[in-house]
Amino acid sequence: MPAEYEPTSIEAKWQKKWEEAKVFEVDFKKAKNPYYGLVMYPYPSGDKLHVGHWYNFGPADSYYRFQKMHGKDVFTPMGFDAFGLPAENYAIKTGTPPAESTAKNVKTMIRQFKRIGCMYDWSKTLNTSDPEYYRWTQWLFLQMFENELAYKKEGNVNYCPGCKTVLANEQVWEGKCERCDSDVALKPLTQWYFKITNYAQRMLDGLKDLNWPEKTKTMQKNWIGRSAGISLKEKVKDMDIELEVFDTVPQTYLAQTFTIIAPEHPLVSKLVEGTKYEKDVMDLANRVAKKKASGKFDIENEMEGIFTGRYVDNPFGTGDLPIWVASFVVADYGTGIVNCSAHDERDFAFAKKYDIPLKTVMEPEDPEEADKVRNLEYCYSKEPKGVLQDPDEVKGMYWKDAYDPIVKYIKKHGHGKEAVNYRIRDWTVSRQRYWGALIPIVYDPNGKAHPVPDEHLPWLLPTDVEFKPTGTSPIAGSKELKKRVEKIFGKGWTPEVDTMDTFVCSSFYQFRYLAEGNQKEFVTKDIVKKWMPVDMYIGGAEHACMHLIYSRFVTMALKDFGHVSVDEPFQALIHQGIITNDGAKMSKSKGNVVSPDTFIDNYGSDVFRMYLMFMGPFSEGGDWNDTGIKGVSRFAQKVYKIIVQNKKCDQSKSLTTALHIAIKKVTEDIERLHFNTAISALMEFMNVCDKQGGIDEESAKTFTKLLAPLAPHLSEELWELLGGEGFVIEQQWPTFDPKLIKTDTITIAVQVNGKVRGDFSAPVGISEADAIKTAKELPNVAKFIEGDVKKEIYVKGKLVSLVV
Repeated sequence: MPAEYEPTSIEAKWQKKWEEAKVFEVDFKKAKNPYYGLVMYPYPSGDKLHVGHWYNFGPADSYYRFQKMHGKDVFTPMGFDAFGLPAENYAIKTGTPPAESTAKNVKTMIRQFKRIGCMYDWSKTLNTSDPEYYRWTQWLFLQMFENELAYKKEGNVNYCPGCKTVLANEQVWEGKCERCDSDVALKPLTQWYFKITNYAQRMLDGLKDLNWPEKTKTMQKNWIGRSAGISLKEKVKDMDIELEVFDTVPQTYLAQTFTIIAPEHPLVSKLVEGTKYEKDVMDLANRVAKKKASGKFDIENEMEGIFTGRYVDNPFGTGDLPIWVASFVVADYGTGIVNCSAHDERDFAFAKKYDIPLKTVMEPEDPEEADKVRNLEYCYSKEPKGVLQDPDEVKGMYWKDAYDPIVKYIKKHGHGKEAVNYRIRDWTVSRQRYWGALIPIVYDPNGKAHPVPDEHLPWLLPTDVEFKPTGTSPIAGSKELKKRVEKIFGKGWTPEVDTMDTFVCSSFYQFRYLAEGNQKEFVTKDIVKKWMPVDMYIGGAEHACMHLIYSRFVTMALKDFGHVSVDEPFQALIHQGIITNDGAKMSKSKGNVVSPDTFIDNYGSDVFRMYLMFMGPFSEGGDWNDTGIKGVSRFAQKVYKIIVQNKKCDQSKSLTTALHIAIKKVTEDIERLHFNTAISALMEFMNVCDKQGGIDEESAKTFTKLLAPLAPHLSEELWELLGGEGFVIEQQWPTFDPKLIKTDTITIAVQVNGKVRGDFSAPVGISEADAIKTAKELPNVAKFIEGDVKKEIYVKGKLVSLVV
């Protein structure tokens, strides 16, 4: 046997053995203890996996291996989110058709995935750009259409001039495209939408039962944005237009003296059309709307407005309300129309700026202050102990106590009704790009939309088009598609030429992995009942208000349609952290992306995986350091040498104690996805073995099992050399004996600048000097304290804290 660990030959050997034995293939029906572990699949937009991919997939695989060794029948698949902007932009950049470049990139990525050693069941892989897959994307659209959850309308949409396509609200970050960073503009277009708003409350209610990060739940709650209040229907004077106004503070509604509307609201143009106000109003509306879309509008400080020349017709018996366009009204909140009063600070400031009359209906108890409020010297707003003056039914009541009585009054007098509003808007699914699932709709000669019958699915993408974007759908130029439609449906019929948002493709893929390629049924119901929801879903936090919301909505809709039996797709969720380079996020534009291939060639897949996990807690990530990987490589060589080359010894009491401490520590740490401290515990155990001069065979076998999820190839090699039967990944996880870990030692945590970077075992009476010295020598601590340590703190028996 080799004197040293040779990762290149050993890793290739075990990858071949796993594949030949089909170790990771799962029989859905025979599985007795199903566990569905899923990682968000990648975009094959580039030709290689980068270190960020590795950090997502490697540690996740270690966690799923850990579950398998606990007796679970683990199913963990991998596929490719091949449609959409990333793959198409790559194809445009390289001049290669998307289908061709995508197929090439997928082939490369599969090879790299296998090199990582991930336990993916490749017999069930999927690719969203394959007709066999997008047939179900189109089927989903038709399900939405048939159940009146898909509709088409004209409206202002987010348009990216860089990608030359429409973006959903969730794809716009601070006025910029989340893909190419271009300034987003508002553009009137007729688009297809999914009625995600129908599921807003259900999605909110479902969050409480999910084992998700609280921050992600909060982000979804805020994005859905539930508000309770009053809906008021009001007629525009001398026009056949009715406005709907949503008011969350109805206590002071009788103080309302004017109405404001968002610049980008579609009613603005109708209110002023053909009037002397039209040019000035539309100039302001277009200018502000464009500035808002670009993300350059300061809503707090750039207050602008203009009178439309229109009035709300005496809604409360207190007179007409002039209608103004106001820059600070948000079109996506409520109805985009607001009634204004002296009891809102922004309304108050706007009215003062433009000399709009105000009146008050709430005052402080202090008479002197009440006079100031009545004289409009300042805005008196939402004060819990503000005293209401109007109407008589609530006169003398505190503002905080008057909500229910005023709602009752409003309903009694027919001024409005109780309502709930949500911030979330229906999902825009139309895209004016080539590389996507074609929307399966055709139009008769009268322009009426009809679904493409199921027998014609997949509704294939035409190939006689130029896929480069122009701002209108390139598919409109396809002669083949037009001929196809007329041949099937008749002369004068025309095709829908938009494709679907790629998030539609990824909204249901968790079910299609379970379908095993079945083209007759979306997914078998008994398999869904057995395997869903996903037990642990791992992926980036950037998808909190996009993919994760869309998947929840689609799952709920599919349950309502009778196709699946679960409300939620992902029961538990973990977000991995970010790997930085010299403190900066890695990106191709910065030229600081680390390619894994060279390091794997030099050190092997297992060492590279362990180094990434050793950087810090999985949910936090860490900073890349080329020199740090050498320490992990030395650890792998040390393990191989001690277990394979060293003289065997009898199992001593101290070794037994150290082993059971390691079992406890590694088990608890991997359960929490704290891989860094799990590896640290294994390093400590190896140090004990080194000092003792070797390790006995049974202890070596137990250690190899502990190592198995973290260094899968190395541990398989050790298991074979130790005479173990079968694969180590199929062995039962070790358990510890609590009686054997009762020692005179304690575990001391080590922090650097407030972040836990490791821990160590020490005698109960360890001195402060020795504790600090030991802490500084820990490999994962040493790399964070290069230079001067400004402060050293020792909390006796618990913690060493270092400040650099």
